[in-house]
Amino acid sequence: MDPIEQFRSERVATIESYGRDGDFQALSDQWREATMAKRYVYNFDWLGRPIIQYPQDIVAMQEIIWATRPDLVIETGIAHGGSLILSASLLAMLDMCDAIEAGVSLDPSQSKRKVIGIDIDIRAHNREAIESHPMASRIQMFQGSAIDPEIVAQVREASAGYKRVMVCLDSMHTHAHVLAELEAYAPLVTPGCYCVVFDTLVEDLPAGFFSDRPWDVGDNPKTAVHEYLQTHPEFEIDRSVQNKLMVTVAPDGFLKRL
Repeated sequence: MDPIEQFRSERVATIESYGRDGDFQALSDQWREATMAKRYVYNFDWLGRPIIQYPQDIVAMQEIIWATRPDLVIETGIAHGGSLILSASLLAMLDMCDAIEAGVSLDPSQSKRKVIGIDIDIRAHNREAIESHPMASRIQMFQGSAIDPEIVAQVREASAGYKRVMVCLDSMHTHAHVLAELEAYAPLVTPGCYCVVFDTLVEDLPAGFFSDRPWDVGDNPKTAVHEYLQTHPEFEIDRSVQNKLMVTVAPDGFLKRL
């Protein structure tokens, strides 16, 4: 067997073993709960903007985007803009690699790839920081509720013409809201690409963990994912991603369109 193929085969076997390792899973869950209580995910930036994600999930996004090569990423929830900048920078990397492989010059300010961000409240200082960032030419933002029919229609119009689409849902985390987001945006995901639903971990934390938020055990992104999948067999949970990471905010949230 080719050495790299042997390496990859061994890695797949290792990752699969994590999914069967109850002790390792419990240890990872315990560490995740402790880090959430201590606001650990607030510690990181991506290219200068707060990203509010685990480093493991940042790596997962890089691997997924490299493997699936989307030309459009739609994200609900903007906050400080770190996730938009992450996606835009990964699309820029695809542009650069395409140009190198094709042996052509690249204007880094121009791209056929794009990131769409949606948020009900894009605060002025965050909008200014995003729009002045070097990645801004790849980003288009919409202000409004992600499930407002007018916003959904605007995003669908802005998405026309893109051939490979990825979706990331990370705004309001109640069951009803996430289910409505899935109904609105998951159909835009192209076969082979992903819809990533963040903060499904709420279902796995103790009840009342987010005492100041409207979501809780039984009413959260994971419950919405499982209801959505009951009537949408075109998607499946790719548990190899969460098994690889072991610590993620999105257990059962990496949905691949078949």
